[in-house]
Amino acid sequence: DNTLIFEARFESGNLQKVVKVNEFEYQLTLRTDLYTSRHTQWYYFQVSNTQAGMPYRFTIVNFTKRNSLYKRGLRPLLYSEANAKKHKVGWQRTGNEIKYYKNNAGQGGRQYFSLTWTFQFPHDQDTCYFAHCYPYTYSNLQEYLVAISKDPVKSKFCKIHILCHSLAGNIVYVLTITNPPKSGKGTERKAVILTARVHPGETNSSWIMKGFLDYILGDSGKAQLLRDNFVFKVVPMLNPDGVIVGNHRCSLTGQDLNRKYRSNMKKCYPSIWYTRNMIKRVMGERDVFLYCDIHGHNRKQNVFVYGCERKQQAKAPYVHPHVFPLMLSKSCPDKFSFPDCRFRVRKSKEGTGRVVMWKMGINNSYTLEASICGSKLGCRQSTHFDMKDLESIGQHFCDALLNYC
Repeated sequence: DNTLIFEARFESGNLQKVVKVNEFEYQLTLRTDLYTSRHTQWYYFQVSNTQAGMPYRFTIVNFTKRNSLYKRGLRPLLYSEANAKKHKVGWQRTGNEIKYYKNNAGQGGRQYFSLTWTFQFPHDQDTCYFAHCYPYTYSNLQEYLVAISKDPVKSKFCKIHILCHSLAGNIVYVLTITNPPKSGKGTERKAVILTARVHPGETNSSWIMKGFLDYILGDSGKAQLLRDNFVFKVVPMLNPDGVIVGNHRCSLTGQDLNRKYRSNMKKCYPSIWYTRNMIKRVMGERDVFLYCDIHGHNRKQNVFVYGCERKQQAKAPYVHPHVFPLMLSKSCPDKFSFPDCRFRVRKSKEGTGRVVMWKMGINNSYTLEASICGSKLGCRQSTHFDMKDLESIGQHFCDALLNYC
């Protein structure tokens, strides 16, 4: 029997149902975020019993977003175990005849959209994986943190603590990164606060965070200088439960945690409550120079930030919220677009980390958005971001920080 075998019951996996339409054509349905009836975007599943060189067609039938980067050149990702073994090749873009369109399967008045693509498997009897973006699981993060804690050099200036436990009992980590102060001089160091992965399906935010951490924990002169001048507080994964179960946007309460920063419901949204509290505590000890929450964007290209400004912004250049993103655009002109940045504070965003931290008094308060697809800029026009590109954004972030200072 040549029927493909599908599986998604693994960490971060998402696929609910598959119907075989004919010999090489399959109709796929994604699972909504747990305890909701919405948020179908993230997919990650395994396929085995493959035949090489045959023209397969997959159609995912229950996307809910009217617009999609799949209309603008985004291609699905394929990982072949045989390719990885034989040729050391990891995730690759795949798919031809990619279309994203409205279908008739409205349920309860909801309109659904389909994504369809054709492709050929590279090997017979291979095990392959498909994903919306490069997966980065909770286990990946834990392995990364174990390596830091075992490193005799890095563990001196990077302290890993438990911020809190999630609803499902998973640890939410917080990292404090700074060089040991020379003779009690550390108190005037300003703080820089970074968080990521509040939305589980935005896996590219974890790759940016990894690039940032690789740089800041490195032994370059620049990394030393940053650690001498700043205390970095980093929460690399705000929503581990959502990441583990393969949600796109929500936590296990079926809520978007990035709208809960004003909430006092410590029990329901522990990682958000404890992050806000940690930031308040840091603000009591030292100046917070910058706060940034890292996200992925499913409808726009490039990398850009959302900031906050008052109508009458202070004229002093060094406190102006446009300065840091402008420097970031100079640091990576082929990926970061300053014209795509926005600084208005909308009513619908009042519960986000960016707006709440700004209202608490952090002037440079940003959401960094990286396209799930790629760039429209310079020599990178119409290309996809790969993992190295995403990591490089984290490195450029450090460069911009250094230039700013």
